[in-house]
Amino acid sequence: MSAQSTAIQVNQLNKSETMISILIIGLMFFIFGFVSWVNSILIPYFKIACELTSFQAYLVAFAFYIAYFVMSVPSSFLLKAVGFKKGMMIGFWCMAAGAFIFVPAAMSRTYEIFLLGLFTIGIGLAILQTAANPYITILGAKERAAQRISIMGICNKAAGILSPIVFAAVILRPTDTDLFAQLGSMTDVQRSAALDELIRRVINPYIGLGSFLFVLGFLVYKSPLPEIDTEHESEEIASANAGKTSIFQFPHLILGALAIFLHVGTQVIAIDTIISYANSMGINLLEAKVFPSYTLFCTICGYLIGISLIPKIISQVNALRICTLLGTLFTLLIIFTRGQINFLGHSTDISIWFVVLLGFANSLVWAGIWPLALDNLGRFTKLGASIMIMGLCGNAIMPLFYGYIADLYDVRTAYWVLLPCYLYLVFYAVRGHKIREWMV
Repeated sequence: MSAQSTAIQVNQLNKSETMISILIIGLMFFIFGFVSWVNSILIPYFKIACELTSFQAYLVAFAFYIAYFVMSVPSSFLLKAVGFKKGMMIGFWCMAAGAFIFVPAAMSRTYEIFLLGLFTIGIGLAILQTAANPYITILGAKERAAQRISIMGICNKAAGILSPIVFAAVILRPTDTDLFAQLGSMTDVQRSAALDELIRRVINPYIGLGSFLFVLGFLVYKSPLPEIDTEHESEEIASANAGKTSIFQFPHLILGALAIFLHVGTQVIAIDTIISYANSMGINLLEAKVFPSYTLFCTICGYLIGISLIPKIISQVNALRICTLLGTLFTLLIIFTRGQINFLGHSTDISIWFVVLLGFANSLVWAGIWPLALDNLGRFTKLGASIMIMGLCGNAIMPLFYGYIADLYDVRTAYWVLLPCYLYLVFYAVRGHKIREWMV
């Protein structure tokens, strides 16, 4: 990647300054995770409260993540115009605005306004991700980039473990199981009143979240986080990129962005669909709410292994290859294995635990793709990072495919959508990242 192009800027930081910078970015990744992975419980929550089909419910993920596609390239120009730190402040303030939009949405129980709020939060996250990922990639040795990204992943997924549990604790009540069972037998007036009361529980939490994000944006702007320079190249990289006039002349980047698109799609499907999959086995929402946390815990286990082994024992590219192959294997096991088991206090079909294990398979894929895709981009780094962030719209698109197939067939059959994704990721890990010229 462009570590050499930013070497002068990064080398000016001493060890303590680098550590402080990493801690600040780590806090940001925790916030990203908390806000993003709460979608796993918002989906079934909105499905009940707004009386939605599976396809409609997965518009939660679509509205949230399509913002990455819309905003990723404009984010690079914003960061170039105002700098990384002020851009981050703007990102946090956009997220705050999205959280506040939940208030009128809840007052009117209007699903479309909720989607607007989620889209606005996604715009803020797109700005922040465009800034944060290059930061953490260049703050240290290139060969340890996957290790640092794994640490950020732990921050992200630890927040993801907490967010659905915290949301459920704040929003849901022990009596809601009975309420959900009685909705079908209520009159229209009774059901409308019950659902209005249910949806308005989000108001106070999202007012608090919006206020916190607004203040955090200002604090990050005033923090000692350094500005970074990605516009100047070393002589070596400048010579290699002398004939480059377009970002599309870097095949390993474009193929990497597609890999990110498919990877995040597989990740969000594994986490955001698992509650509905548990529901299909007769597990109610109050019990099923912990399954996204199991998946994210497996992801953290993968991160810890990566941090321990990369690069001393295993290279980051070999870790990527192993994880993509595991994803392929676990997908086939979800589809083809059957049998009732009791585990961790849950009586379920064994296949749901392979959905959980997808968390482990997905753990080092993001960390493996980013350094390979941004390798030696030089002055194209900001735009390259934007293209990569654009790939996060896979979070928006892939769950809709899953939801459509689930409505058409069933929730288990819908997991077939994962197989071609993992096969492509295997290709990128083995061959795609090495391609430096398009075949004519």
